[in-house]
Amino acid sequence: MMSRLLKNNIWGDNLKVQFTETILRDANQSLIATRMSFSDFEPILSELDKAGYYSLECWGGATFDSCLRYLNEDPWERLRKIRKACPNTKLQMLLRGQNLLGYKHYPDDVVRAFIRKSVENGIDIIRIFDALNDLRNIEVAVDETLKCGAHPSGTICYTLSPIHSLENYVKLAKDMEKMGVMSICIKDMAGIMGPQEAYDLVKAIKAEVKLPLLFIHTQQQVSVRLLFRRRLKRVQM
Repeated sequence: MMSRLLKNNIWGDNLKVQFTETILRDANQSLIATRMSFSDFEPILSELDKAGYYSLECWGGATFDSCLRYLNEDPWERLRKIRKACPNTKLQMLLRGQNLLGYKHYPDDVVRAFIRKSVENGIDIIRIFDALNDLRNIEVAVDETLKCGAHPSGTICYTLSPIHSLENYVKLAKDMEKMGVMSICIKDMAGIMGPQEAYDLVKAIKAEVKLPLLFIHTQQQVSVRLLFRRRLKRVQM
């Protein structure tokens, strides 16, 4: 797929591919139910900081809830420790729009205060999404992120249905651009987007949206688990 992207140069003349490491947030959340304590990953932080990633997604999502509910940790103190250990890498978080890191809508003043404190404690990039792609639910978060001098990344939740077409995804991206986001992220949370779908969607968005950064966040934990199980069966046999 990458050779096709390079050949067709769909990013223009200033092509630069960079990587965001999500192991501290998404791998932690999706593979082991966000049960890693800070002490579990503290020894590797300096190496992650030296790796040259564009950003390190290390906070948000279910990490906040799990710190409080299961790990007896202060999630704000965790963030400050990561910031201290990774001075050279942008820190990124995943935010559920008006739901923040919870499971219901919060008042606008709470959303703004939470974002201010997130930036004050070390977050550089806030990847903001609404599960139903209802952009009304990310407007306040995007606005406050900009006011705090951080980077709001407008996030499209990718899925398959008759109404989830290229045209509708492009419209979402254009509306986010008008809202003031500094980048667009395609969030394939279910791992259902193949190489061709990614190519077509990125190409369509880049043709209409002039933002310099476009992220693809996909995952294939199911495939990894199946492969592991197959190998385990071979060993047992």
